[in-house]
Amino acid sequence: MVDGNITMKLRAGIAAFAVLGLGGALASAHAEDAAPAVAAPQPQAVDASLPRFQPAVQPAQLVPVAPVAEEMSEAEPEESWEPVGRGVASWYGPKFAGRRTASGETFDPTEYTAAHRTLPFGSTVRVTSDSGRSVVVRINDRGPFSPGRVIDVSQAAARDLGLIGPGHGNVSLAILDE
Repeated sequence: MVDGNITMKLRAGIAAFAVLGLGGALASAHAEDAAPAVAAPQPQAVDASLPRFQPAVQPAQLVPVAPVAEEMSEAEPEESWEPVGRGVASWYGPKFAGRRTASGETFDPTEYTAAHRTLPFGSTVRVTSDSGRSVVVRINDRGPFSPGRVIDVSQAAARDLGLIGPGHGNVSLAILDE
């Protein structure tokens, strides 16, 4: 047995659909008398290869970062870097390429990005190895999940820091004061 309210709602929906359909047919019949027919624009095909998500960090919020693979000089630029810690850094690369990061971006091992447990997404961090080599990365993921590690850097950053061979190394971190 069907509930009376559901039946009434169903009938009302069908009636509304019929009225809209009839009204559209009448309107198009009158439009043909008044003006010549104009072809309606055809919908554009959607490229299936385009991502269908919005990143958590919008492009306007991202800070453009250029890699800095050089010895640290005595004269710092006008930017002010605040030390945020020391510890062991590791890296991740091709195995994770194309996967979504915690910020919603797609991971690209050729970009200078990193994973940190607590720093805000979009933070600019200078990572300096004990050998004095330094890179600037942008935080776009969460981790590392290995005990004793403070940051996971992308393959590009690891290459410039000299971490590819050993897989990890001691680093110091400094965040850009904005």
